[in-house]
Amino acid sequence: MQLLIRADASPQIGTGHIMRCLALAQAWNHQGGRVIFATHNISPGLQSRLTNEGMKVINARVTAGSREDAEKTAIFSQQIQAEWVVIDGSHFNDQYQKVIKDLGVNLLCIDDQGEANYYYADWVLNQNIYADEKLYHNRKSYTKLLLGSQYVLLRKEFWQWQGIRRETTTIAHKILVTLGGADAGNVTAKVVEALLQIKMVDLECVIVLGANNPHYGQLQAMLNTSGKGWRLLVNIDNMPEFMAWADVAITAAGMTAWELAFMGLPSLMLVLAPNQGAIARHLGEAEMTVNLGWHEQVTVESIRSQCEALLGNFEQRQNMSRLLQSHVDGQGVWRAIEKMQLAVSESYQSY
Repeated sequence: MQLLIRADASPQIGTGHIMRCLALAQAWNHQGGRVIFATHNISPGLQSRLTNEGMKVINARVTAGSREDAEKTAIFSQQIQAEWVVIDGSHFNDQYQKVIKDLGVNLLCIDDQGEANYYYADWVLNQNIYADEKLYHNRKSYTKLLLGSQYVLLRKEFWQWQGIRRETTTIAHKILVTLGGADAGNVTAKVVEALLQIKMVDLECVIVLGANNPHYGQLQAMLNTSGKGWRLLVNIDNMPEFMAWADVAITAAGMTAWELAFMGLPSLMLVLAPNQGAIARHLGEAEMTVNLGWHEQVTVESIRSQCEALLGNFEQRQNMSRLLQSHVDGQGVWRAIEKMQLAVSESYQSY
């Protein structure tokens, strides 16, 4: 079966929409289906990541989120006989959904905050801990909801870590820094500056940059000057190994938050985009992360002091690990795929 995914990435919106759709695409492929990504101005690095996964990538030569975009997406899906179209991005609004549905296409909308005025999609998937039916009060009678962290979409590199049980060290000294696929404001530099001020002889750090991050040169220069020997990596495909290695992560409150939850890795969380605020706030209130808040308002000193505190607090880190893993079991992508395939099967039977 053909699956068409319409999602975008850029330094402004990050890569999270593409990466969680990749998780769905990998599971679809695993079940014997084929996947095409239609994207707008995707970076060469991210495109290579998708093609290396066996996905076909085409350039959507339209204004992203426009009526023309919706019409071309719907028509193309009919041409390739796609069983489903998946859209992921806040610019795919109610009118975008309506255009696609008016052409009779099965539509899954991956959503975060219920921003559309109305929902015409067959299914709406919101994997966040705060997801609630009230966000989707304005929807068609046929629109069904897949809500909560039981639907977290994890990529295949996480599948082999199912059931991981983290051993919490008495004193932590290994830190993973990963602030999403873009980090346009180079918040990573602020984090590295804070970590360089921690007076811990055996402190180890791995900094991971996404495919759309333009600040590699500046960050490498910082590390070279420090003499620490810390590693700076770009666009890796073995993130779970580093999450398993680390004692603590410093991260953005995007898709990585749920990957860390699955791996049971305690974290300090920064909000890099407005749509990340609710995730950081809810996880912080549930004591599953340390919510540092909006990145522009967080000081280097605050990052340093709160990181030191978490590194030295065994009970807090142990409790975080337990709570995080109780919310994300790693089966979300398979639950979503099962729902989609069942819907297709039922439509064939009805026909």
